[in-house]
Amino acid sequence: MKVSTITLGCKVNQYETQAMLNQLLQGGFFPCQAGEDADIILLNSCTVTSTSDHKVKQTLHKARREHPHAVIVLTGCMPQAFPELAEDLTDADIVLGNSNRSSLLPHILQYLSTRQRIIDIVPHQTKEKFESMSVENFYERTRAFIKIQDGCNRFCSFCIIPYARGRVRSKPLEDLIAEVTQLSEKGYKEIVLTGINLSAFGQDINLHLCDAVEAVCAINGIERVRLGSLEPEQLSKEIIVRLAKQQKLCPQFHLSLQSGCDETLKRMNRHYTTEEYRTIVQNLRSTFDNAAITTDIMVGFPGETEEEFLQSLAFAQEIAFSKVHVFAYSQRPGTKACNAPNQITKKIKETRSKQMIRVTNQTKQAFLNQQCNTTQNVLVEREISANLYEGYTANYTPVQFHSDQNLCGQLVPIHITKANENECYGTPAAT
Repeated sequence: MKVSTITLGCKVNQYETQAMLNQLLQGGFFPCQAGEDADIILLNSCTVTSTSDHKVKQTLHKARREHPHAVIVLTGCMPQAFPELAEDLTDADIVLGNSNRSSLLPHILQYLSTRQRIIDIVPHQTKEKFESMSVENFYERTRAFIKIQDGCNRFCSFCIIPYARGRVRSKPLEDLIAEVTQLSEKGYKEIVLTGINLSAFGQDINLHLCDAVEAVCAINGIERVRLGSLEPEQLSKEIIVRLAKQQKLCPQFHLSLQSGCDETLKRMNRHYTTEEYRTIVQNLRSTFDNAAITTDIMVGFPGETEEEFLQSLAFAQEIAFSKVHVFAYSQRPGTKACNAPNQITKKIKETRSKQMIRVTNQTKQAFLNQQCNTTQNVLVEREISANLYEGYTANYTPVQFHSDQNLCGQLVPIHITKANENECYGTPAAT
C-alpha cells in the first residue's frame, strides 16, 4: 500500500513526518510517487494560530475529496491541543496526538482490518521522556533536520504550544550521535538541529545545547552544523564563545524577538528585555565573522499602542536583521492573550505589518549587498534551470550561479558579484 504525507508547520514537524513515514516503510508500506493515488494519507498538523487550524480543516477536506477511498490519518499539534475539535473532523479516519506516534502503524493495521474510526490522543505527562525516533533519509540531498528537543516551559501569553507539546525534554546524546553518524554515511553534509524550544536542550538531562553542537561537529563527513530558532536569553557571552570554537557551526542565528518594545514583551511574558537582546546580537556579531541574525516580529499584540509599535519598528531597524518573518497577532483560544483587553483592529494590524515589512526588507537588502565582492563556500541545493544552480552560504545567504557541471550536493567557492531583493548571484571562484 502507498503512503502520502502532508506536513503543516515547522521544521520539527517535517522531521517527525519523515520519522513516521520511515516507520510505515519499515512496516511494509511504500512511498507514494507523484501522480499516484495514495492508499494512506498522513497529515501532520500545526496549531500555532487559529489560521493554522483552519488550514488543517481545509487540507483534510481536500484530501478526502481527492482520495475518497484512502485511509486518512490526522496527527500532530492540533489534535493534541484541541482533542474535541479534532474528533469532530470526520474526514480523518484515525486521529492521533503528539505523544503516541509509536502507535501509528498498529492503528493503521487495525483500521484496515475493522474499518472502525480510531481516536487516540494521549495527554502529555509530567517528566515524560523524549520520544525515541530517528530518520534515515530526507528528501533533500544536502541538509538533514534533526529534532533534538521537544516541549516548552515558557508559557508565553500568546502561545498554545506548551499545551500541544508538553514540557521540555531532550534527545539523549548517544542517540543523536548515532543518528547523525548514519546520515553522514549516506552523504549528508549539513545538519540542522531543531526543537520546539531548542535553547532548552539538555535542561532535563544535565546537558547544554553546546554539548549537542560539539558532538555533531565531531562527526566525520559532516561539514556544517546549523541551529534552528533560538530563545535569545540562553546565549550568554560565555556560551557564544564556546559555540564559536566549533568551526563547522554556521554563523546564522534565528533569535526570536516578537517585539522590540519592553512593555509589549512583558505582556507577552517573554523572558528578556530589548537591552539584553541587543547585547546578545552585539556579542554574536563580534564573535562570529559575517553573522546573519534573523528573527520573528509580531505586530498588533493586545495593548500595543502606536508608541510601542514605533519603538519596535525602530529596534528592528537598529538591529538590522538579515531577514525577518513579520506577522500580525491573531487570537488563540486557550491562551492568556486571547481574552486580554485592548485588542487591536485588523486594519491597524495590516498597516503596522506593511510598515514593519518595509523597514525589515531594507535591512535585508543591506545585508545581501554586504555579501557582494566576497567569496564564500556555497552548499549547492538544486539546479533551478539549465546550468543555473542555487545553494546557501554558511550564513544562509541564497546564491545562484551558472555552471556546466552538475554541482548538486557539493561545497563550491563562489565569488558573489551582485544581489537583488531576495538572493545573491556569483561565479565559481578559481581554485
